[in-house]
Formats: sequence, structure tokens, C-alpha cells
Amino acid sequence: MFGKILIANRGEIAVRVATTARRLGVRTVAVYSTADAQARHVRACDEAVHVGGHAPRDSYLKWERIIEAALSTGAQAIHPGYGFLSENEEFARACAAAGLVFIGPPADAIRDMGSKSAAKTLMEKAGVPLVPGYHGHDNDPALLAREAARIGYPVLIKASAGGGGRGMRRVDRADDFVAALASCQREAKASFGDDHVLVERYVTRPRHIEIQVFCDSHGGAVSLFERDCSVQRRHQKVLEEAPAPGMSAVRRAEMGAAALAAAQAVGYVGAGTVEFIAEELDDGDLRFYFMEMNTRLQVEHPVTEAITGLDLVEWQLRVACGEPLPALQAQLSIRGHAIEARICAENPDANFLPATGTLHVARWPAHVAFERSDSLPRVDTGFGEGDAISPYYDSMVAKLIVWGADRAQALARLDAALRDTHIVGLATNVAFLRRVVKSHAFATADLDTALIERERVALFDAPGLPLPLVAAGVVAHQLALEASAEGADPWSRRDGWRLHGGARRRFELDAGGTHHPVTLERSHDGAAMIVVGGERMALDTRALGDGRHDVTLAGHRHVLTVHAAGDKVAVFAEAGSAIVGEFDLLAHAADGAAEGGRLTAPMPGKVVSFAVQAGDKVQRGQALAVMEAMKMEHTINAPIDGVVAELMYAVGDQVAEGGELLRLEGAP
Repeated sequence: MFGKILIANRGEIAVRVATTARRLGVRTVAVYSTADAQARHVRACDEAVHVGGHAPRDSYLKWERIIEAALSTGAQAIHPGYGFLSENEEFARACAAAGLVFIGPPADAIRDMGSKSAAKTLMEKAGVPLVPGYHGHDNDPALLAREAARIGYPVLIKASAGGGGRGMRRVDRADDFVAALASCQREAKASFGDDHVLVERYVTRPRHIEIQVFCDSHGGAVSLFERDCSVQRRHQKVLEEAPAPGMSAVRRAEMGAAALAAAQAVGYVGAGTVEFIAEELDDGDLRFYFMEMNTRLQVEHPVTEAITGLDLVEWQLRVACGEPLPALQAQLSIRGHAIEARICAENPDANFLPATGTLHVARWPAHVAFERSDSLPRVDTGFGEGDAISPYYDSMVAKLIVWGADRAQALARLDAALRDTHIVGLATNVAFLRRVVKSHAFATADLDTALIERERVALFDAPGLPLPLVAAGVVAHQLALEASAEGADPWSRRDGWRLHGGARRRFELDAGGTHHPVTLERSHDGAAMIVVGGERMALDTRALGDGRHDVTLAGHRHVLTVHAAGDKVAVFAEAGSAIVGEFDLLAHAADGAAEGGRLTAPMPGKVVSFAVQAGDKVQRGQALAVMEAMKMEHTINAPIDGVVAELMYAVGDQVAEGGELLRLEGAP
């Protein structure tokens, strides 16, 4: 086994690799950017080396500096994690040239599978079924447009060197093809340094099923079964589970054999994932097509670990050391069901716009384990309370993994774990994930990559936590704070006691920009009533500690958890969660909140392009600009009809959240 390895990554995967390495007695070296100087992965390793500036291109993608760091610290091998350099053929060759072991597949395998178009050609020769499409090298836009027409709309444009949904666009009409191609190529160039694309028929109700494979340098190869990753937004995975619901033993064996054929066709060694698009046939069976091979460990590998009882990072290290695979195919079996939820810093109600900020509160379910493959529920994260989510990297905060004896039990455990996950300080998708898990389609395993869109009403228009319960939580929190500040004398008591008469207090709550006055009425004996929206309800509260409150509202008992951060208060309950602030009456007295013709950046990022210039007339909904944040492009559309008065930034400029991008004047 290696004595020391360098982990050429950041965030949760770097912490995950370090956890297994520590268990095996292997010392670890972290690398970090300026933005990550205090990051959790730096603290998780035995040593750490600074490799450059905030942006990936100035740090985590500077492979020369990473190799220098490995050599200077005496590391024998480099684990690339996923993303960044994990599928970079040049980096793998440079490691070998420097006498370092690359903990991944041979460089030739990365080359052969790194290009989606080249990989499709190889798979066709190996007899693996392919989606109809164009996989050639000529990327002339006119040629690609003709090929799209030949294939038939809808089509999918995909970055040949891509992954994670980046550089991927569905196109439904020929009129939209050129613009979608340009956007796809820009994003692919920014993310992977390669703007080559391929075009395929879009399977209208596809399931995304992938097979985890492992190969050693002695000719051994096994399939560690499948994962279903169909629940996606913007072509990025949201929930992953293993095994795939409805998968027959016959189809599992067939897909496993196809995946191994794909791996062996390129002389693969190490952990890899062969991804398939599957269509459900009228008889319930599946027809599958090869999509791509990821020549690395996947984000969703924990669900495979959960159903097999294996540590895949340990397998990676052992295979990279030249050992044979720790188990044969006949020794592997599936136990139970596991589901992983990706917790991201984003606002699902604003088209999953990325969010940045500080994790003022990050509380996880009780008895959770961190980064351990042998304990569930499990959280893999690169962040802790007080850490900041920056705009330089992707938006994933953590992965929450649960296991059950069957899918129903795993679903129940995941819902409970999400309920007990409390993050305050920035927008996240935790509440949205709960709605997905509880949706009829997901609960009944009616899966395809359009599930979120199909369930839009249930997922986006669902009622939130009732305002009276939110108000009760705010009041309970404030009363508990005041009670903790009471002195020993009776005059400092704040329980509402009066010799005669009662007391009234008013709270001005801001929920989503709407003003909600709340009145707390206390009688002379301390009994309380709360008035919300004209309705009076009896209220009784008791602090339980650590932000938890036993609240009885109108005769119904609830246990609420309340966290305050800055001017915001977050209330968590069995039924959901909500965040409210203090409504500033003075600021709104003159109706001064209107933005007029200002169009501001909804998140920090870089201006990629403007589609208009000063003097142009625009219509509501028209694309005005494209920004890049957290490795994704986001189109900014006109909120009104009008005329562009002024562009406030230039292409390539960095813009802070709320920065004024351009100014619109109302249509004449």
C-alpha cells in the first residue's frame, strides 16, 4: 500500500478519499486554492500545499503545480477525485513521467473514452447498442444542423469531452439549433477546454441507468451493479439510487456484460462508470443504449457502497498498487436499497439559480456518519458551520445517503433525514428534495429524466409551512431568548405577568417580500394568544434547548426548531420549513423598493455575452445577457418591454450579486 498520496481535488470528495486513506494508514496531502485556504478538505489531510488563485484554471487545473506539490511532499501517487483533472489524459501521462502513480485508468483509456464521439465508435465495434446520432469530428455548424434535421427533432447537443450536464442542450426546433449550439460550445470550452460536440436523437422518456465497473491490471473485471440517476435538473443529477427500480435479473446481467465489454475494449483499469440511456417498453422491460463512460469515481458512488458493503476508494488504492480485485463477480451481491440526495446551494423556485453565502447553520440528522462507507445514514461534505460557499466552484454542499431493507424503507428514512437537515445562511434545495421524495412519481418509481418537469405543480406550487406556525416559531424563539436574559428579581421577568390587564407586542414579519403583522397578546396571568391575519389562536411555548421548542398552537402540538442568522429567522417543522425576516416599515413607507429600469445580477458571476446593445428595443422574456456562475451558464431575460439605455459591464467582467448589468427604459 502507498505510504503517502496527494489528493488533487477539493470539497467532499477530497475529504472522502482522506477518510479511507487514514483508515488504511496512508498519509495524505491536500492542495488548495486561495479561496479554499480554510476549507474542510485542507484540515482533513496531514499536509496541504497552496497551488494558486481562486478560479480552477488558476489552481486545481494547474497540473504542473500539483505534480510539483506531490514530488516536494514525497507523495507516491495522486488521487484525482472527480471533475477537474480526473479525466485529463495529459495529466495522467505527466504523472507517469514524473514517477507518480495516477490512481485511475491508463491514459489511453481516458483518451479513448474521453471523447464521446470516439467512444461511440469504439462501442459500435464492441457491439454495445448506441443511440442514433452524429458522432463525427466535423463540427461545422451547417453540417451539424443538417445532421440534426436528418436525425429528427428533438435532438440533444452534447459536449464530446463533457459531463455533469455541462455543455448539453435539448433542441426541439430547427430555428433554435444555432443559438443552442453556440451556448453549448461556449460552456464546453469553459468547463473542459474543448468545444467539440456530438448530436443525438433525444429519447423522449429516458431513464439514466449506469453500471459501476472495476478492473485490475491482472485481467480481472467485475460489475458492481447499477444505479438509477434519472431524477435530474438541467441535465444534472439530483437523486441517485441503487439498485434501479424495476430492473430484472436478466436485464441487469445484460447491462453488466455490456458495461464490462465497454471497459475491456479500452484496456480499462480501476473504477469506472458506463452510462446508459434506457427506454421502458410497453411490456415494462427496458431497452438500453450506451451514452458514455466516465473514467473515474462518480459523485454517486456511496449508494453502490451501501448496497454492496464495499469501500470503493479502498478498491481504487489497492488496484492502483497493483493488487488484484478484492472480490470476484460470484462473491458480489445486492443488499437492500440506497438513495443519495445532492444538497446544493441553489434556489429551485428561481430556476435553480446558484446561491452563495455563509453556512451560519449546518445541522445534520442525529447519529449521522461523515464520509464513512460502513455507516448509514451518511453525509459527505466539504463544508461545516461558518464556511462560505463561493461562486468559483460547483454548487454542491453535501450528499446525504440512506439505506433501507427495501425501497419503501429507504424512502421513509430519506424523508426523515432531509427533515432533520437544517441549513441557514443561503438558499438550498433541501425542502425541494423532500417534495421530490414525497411526490407520487418518485414514490412509485415512475422515473425518467423529465420527472421534475412532469411533477412541476406538486414540486413548485406546493403550499409552504403555514404562516401561523412560522409566526409561532418566531415568537417562541424570541421569548426563549428573553427568558434566558432574565435576572433573579421579579421585575426582570418577561413572561407577560401583569398585576391587572394584559400586554401586547407586535412583530413585523417579511415572508417573501410580503408584510405580515403578528400580534402577541399576554393576559395578566401570562396566558398567550397570537393574532395572525386577523385570526386569534391560543399559544403555549416551552424551550427544549438547542433551538428546539415545544409549541402548542390552537390546541395542536408541534416541535419546532428555530435558527436565527442576521436579520433572518428559519423555522423547521415536520411539515416543512420557512425563512422570514423583519419587515422594515420605514424602508417601505414611501414605496421605495421599486427597481425602476435597473436589471441586476441574480448571483455573482462573469459576463459571458450580451445579446443587445444600447438603443435596442427588447420585449419581455427576450434574452439580454449570459452569465457564468458555478460552472454553468445562466441567461438573463428582460423583465419588461423597453429600450436598452446603457450596458454597465463588458464581456468578461466579474459582477457581484445585485450588480446592475444594464439599464432599461420603459417602452414608448
